[in-house]
Amino acid sequence: MPSVVADSLVNLCGAIGLAVAAAMLHRRDPRGPLTARLVVMLGLVAALFLLRGVAWWTDNTTLDRISLIPAALIPLGALIVTEGLLRRHARRRLKAAALGGGVVLALAGALGPVEFENLHTVVLSAFQLAGFAVCALLLLRRDRTSLLAWENRAIDRVAFGAIIVIPFIITDFRVLAPDMPVRLGALGALLAVTAILIAGASAEAQRQGVLLTVLRITGAALLGGAAAALSRDVDAAQLMRFCAVTVAGVLTIGLMTDALRAVLDAREPGVLDSIGASTATTRDELIAELTRQPIFESARRYREAELAAYDPPLLREFLASRRVLRRADAPWGLAATDPAVERMVALMKARHATHVVVLSHEPVDLIVLAVSVISADPATETALALVRRLLLQAPE
Repeated sequence: MPSVVADSLVNLCGAIGLAVAAAMLHRRDPRGPLTARLVVMLGLVAALFLLRGVAWWTDNTTLDRISLIPAALIPLGALIVTEGLLRRHARRRLKAAALGGGVVLALAGALGPVEFENLHTVVLSAFQLAGFAVCALLLLRRDRTSLLAWENRAIDRVAFGAIIVIPFIITDFRVLAPDMPVRLGALGALLAVTAILIAGASAEAQRQGVLLTVLRITGAALLGGAAAALSRDVDAAQLMRFCAVTVAGVLTIGLMTDALRAVLDAREPGVLDSIGASTATTRDELIAELTRQPIFESARRYREAELAAYDPPLLREFLASRRVLRRADAPWGLAATDPAVERMVALMKARHATHVVVLSHEPVDLIVLAVSVISADPATETALALVRRLLLQAPE
């Protein structure tokens, strides 16, 4: 059935995406106590989605019943994460209820009579929702003054992720949402994890992450709609299934791509990492070290004597208030016919340069380099500005 295939694919994507997210968090802080709790929780949910996806795909009743074990333990996992966030132990009664209820429902789901399947589904859904509600209440009633600012921000991110995922979880229970064409719990988990990872970045990175995620979701939904249009008997339910599968797939691929990029970036030291590990003691040695980096491989230093053809006295006043010049920004707030602008443009054209880093305006001391269009981004501009400051502090 199309609904079974869609349910399986969405859950398999959710399992892969959450496993990748758990690996990313572990890599960032492998020994952190909160990280360990989050990794366990993500692993538990990933195991649930994996068992469900395989069980529904293969029509394996045994695996379907086994998947109820991690499903029943999710409230306990959520409580463990909540304790880690608050740096406080929950009351023993709550722990006992989460552990006891989870174990009973896990055994009942895996070994209980089939005749009570619907009753078990109702009780399990109520148990999960009650567990999330209790954890949310503990987080909302926390004493903010007892936690650090970054801890309060982390709690807000997790709470935001939980708000996102709860409506999607409801669709996983046919008793609560019998008319849903596809179960969206795994898709909600992917959205929540993506939102939490984005919220943990800087303000600028957050804006970029949100825009990129919106682009991914929009593109995936359009792709799903186009794929559904190829079907002969397309209806609203089929359209929703196609869109859910493509969005889940694209979000999973996005998490995998981000994780792989982080691994590759860590293996290849950046400009600032290279400078930090450098043994250079003079400015020229540091510049030679920088030329080993891709964005600086064309860099060359020009002192005033080497710029005689460009009238250094005329350039001094022009360079006095400027730090890094981009050819794309010419004429840099002046008239294009300004003599200093004309000479600087001529210098950049002669050296096929895109940037000029001003080390000194009197005497004129410049670094001229060409940054490829592939590397030209805000991070590169920031790196150039920081490198300039470091070079100024280096002795001649």
